Amino acid sequence: MRSSISAARKPRGACLTALLLVQAAIFAAWSGPAAAQAAPGARVPPASRAPFDAPVEPGMPDVRAAAKALEQARKLFAEGKSDEALAAIDSGLKAAPDDAQLRFQRGVIEADSGRTDAAIDTFTALTQDFPELPEPHNNLATLYAARGDIDRARSALEDAIRALPSYALAHENLGDIYLRLAERAYQRAFAADPASRSARDKLALVRELAAKVSPDGDRPSGTRPARARPAAPAGTR
Repeated sequence: MRSSISAARKPRGACLTALLLVQAAIFAAWSGPAAAQAAPGARVPPASRAPFDAPVEPGMPDVRAAAKALEQARKLFAEGKSDEALAAIDSGLKAAPDDAQLRFQRGVIEADSGRTDAAIDTFTALTQDFPELPEPHNNLATLYAARGDIDRARSALEDAIRALPSYALAHENLGDIYLRLAERAYQRAFAADPASRSARDKLALVRELAAKVSPDGDRPSGTRPARARPAAPAGTR
C-alpha cells in the first residue's frame, strides 16, 4: 500500500506519516474560494460567507483567528515543532471550536508524532461531524492498518467509498486490505490443514503479490491516505 505525501516535510518512518501531510494542504484548498475545484461528486460542507474584514460577533467563530492559527501550525509542523504546532491549533480552536481544517491538521500532527490514539480520536470525531467527507475515513483506515486491525480498516474504507463512490484512492486501499484479508484466510486454512497444497500455494502467491505491493514489507503502515479534499471552514457548524 502506498501513501501520498506532501513536500512540506519528510516522513519519519513508514508511509503512515504520509497520509496526513498532503491532505492538510489540499484540505485548506478545498475550504475557501478554491473549493470550486472540488472533484465531481464530492460533498463539501458550506463555507462561511463572512468577509475577513467583518467584525466577529460574540459567540461566533473567528474565521480570521482560525486561519492564522492554521497557517502558524503548518509552519511549525514543517519545521518539526509538533508540540508548538499543536499549541497553535489549540489556540485556533478556542476561536473556532468546530473548524474542520484545524481539527484535520491536529490529526495529521498527532499521527506523525506517534500519538496514534489521539489521532484516531480526532479523525473519528471528524467522521461523525462530517460523515460526507471521505478523507477522514481513509485516514482512520491507515491508522487501523498500521496497528494490524484490518477489519476496522476495511470498514473505514467502505465508509469512505460510501461518502464518495468515485474515490479512487479508497478503492485502491480497499484492494490492499482485501489482499491482507486473503493472506490471513489462507494462513488460517494452511494452519488448520498443513497438508493442503492448495492453501499453501495460494498463501505463497498472495504473499508474493503483497511483497510487490509494499516492497518495504511495512504493509500495515502503507495504507494510502487520500489527498485531502474535505474542508469545512470555521463557522460551518
